[in-house]
Amino acid sequence: MELQLVLRALLWVSAALLASASPFGSLWPLPRSVSLSPDRLQLSPRRFQITHGPGSSAGPGCALLQDAFRRYYEYIFGYSKWQNQDESKLISEAELSSLQVIITSADSECDAYPTLASDETYQLIVSGPTAVLKANKVWGALRGLETFSQLINEDDYGTFFINKSAITDFPRFSHRGILIDTSRHFLPLKNIFANLDAMAINKFNVLHWHIVDDQSFPYQSVTFPELSAQGAYSNNHIYSPTDVRLVIEYARLRGIRVIPEFDTPGHTESWGKGHKDVLTPCYSGEHPSGSYGPVNPILNTTYDFMVKFFKEVATVFPDEYIHLGGDEVDFSCWKSNPDVTEFMKKHGFWFSYSKLESYYIEKILDMMSSVNKKSIVWQEVFDNDVQLQPDTVVEVWMSRNFQEELRKVTKEGHPAILAAPWYLDIISYGQDWKKYYNVEPLNFLGCKSQKDLVIGGEACLWGEYVDATNFMSRLWPRASAIGERLWSSKNVTDIEDAYNRLNEHRCRMLRRGIAAQPLFVGYCSHEGRDS
Repeated sequence: MELQLVLRALLWVSAALLASASPFGSLWPLPRSVSLSPDRLQLSPRRFQITHGPGSSAGPGCALLQDAFRRYYEYIFGYSKWQNQDESKLISEAELSSLQVIITSADSECDAYPTLASDETYQLIVSGPTAVLKANKVWGALRGLETFSQLINEDDYGTFFINKSAITDFPRFSHRGILIDTSRHFLPLKNIFANLDAMAINKFNVLHWHIVDDQSFPYQSVTFPELSAQGAYSNNHIYSPTDVRLVIEYARLRGIRVIPEFDTPGHTESWGKGHKDVLTPCYSGEHPSGSYGPVNPILNTTYDFMVKFFKEVATVFPDEYIHLGGDEVDFSCWKSNPDVTEFMKKHGFWFSYSKLESYYIEKILDMMSSVNKKSIVWQEVFDNDVQLQPDTVVEVWMSRNFQEELRKVTKEGHPAILAAPWYLDIISYGQDWKKYYNVEPLNFLGCKSQKDLVIGGEACLWGEYVDATNFMSRLWPRASAIGERLWSSKNVTDIEDAYNRLNEHRCRMLRRGIAAQPLFVGYCSHEGRDS
């Protein structure tokens, strides 16, 4: 019996040493302020509880937190050997019996949707026998629950322990997004849900849903059902209104906003399959060629259609922002069409097709204002001198000299999102996560007020070569590197420490069912013949 106790104690020491490969254990992304004590507390899965603390404005009636409590109990204890252990034989240590979650603000926002301004700050004190997690709003509590779960370790006997600790945390940027593309390849709901789980684990808070494009139109519109009936790959490749609501609610319960992108006037070939009149007929010489180009900007019927469509989108998606795209417009079809040429002459555009594009985009932007939505656009819209409302967000995606683009956008007073250095569909052999990790979003010439306008960034996974078979492994843990860059302090740049923590974090994601690819050679402790 004594030998068994000694062996278990040695295993505990080994586990503690492994966890200390980084002085911050395997925390990811790294919190703002971390104090970890060598003193430990033991957790009993049969006795440990996550509960609402005294004085919290969010009690048992807060479904968002109740859902989170169940989820994180499962994360902590659900992938272990503890069910087979005899707790009466465990070494007697001080025990952590509960985590109390206290929401301090009178309005917990328990039933609300997260926004750009959502408060994600939290404080976590683990001292025993009760740990306390305090947050102003439920969004901070969700982030703190993730951090708490990452502090817990398990030895080979299924014994759980946590170091005494004190953590204060909040994000560096308020917009931390993942772009998914469901047009080039359709992504089943289970994959979108799994990605939302991974986003929460990495403290991302925006799902940028590039839902339609040239290739297919899977969004099922109630107002215009023919768009998906004709434009989707098949009737099995659509997102019904119920599907969209499920994604939005699944995301909300994890503190994640869902921002849809309906990209026009380019990238719209699939729109025309159900609504040909919305696209521009292309000409070969004096006669129509039978093919179609971008949205037709010269017809009143185009704008009548767009008003009805975006009114629906505004009611379906609760976020205050809609992404309007505006990138990569091919002008060749407009140039071939004599009616477009005549329209341009009449309006004094002559042969400036960027002015014609601006004419269209400005009308769409006005529509957003009429339905009380704010707009996000790709950088070409800004580059083409479209008259933008001051609060229009410009997403910088072109990799060539993106720092200069950020300088120009913020100098004009527009909020900016950085995506250019974080296109995860571009793959290479080796540890490319390091180049994503080493990007500093604010490394451009500009005053403080300009840099304050950079609201965050996005990891973009375009779908030409991505479907359900490689979606998760292509994203994770490469996106995790971007997640830490957007959450943690600017001075968190130690690449060796990041590797140690990210390697363990990747193993954690595997235990939680996230198919994250390896960083490099090695193994995860939970792997084996029976795993």
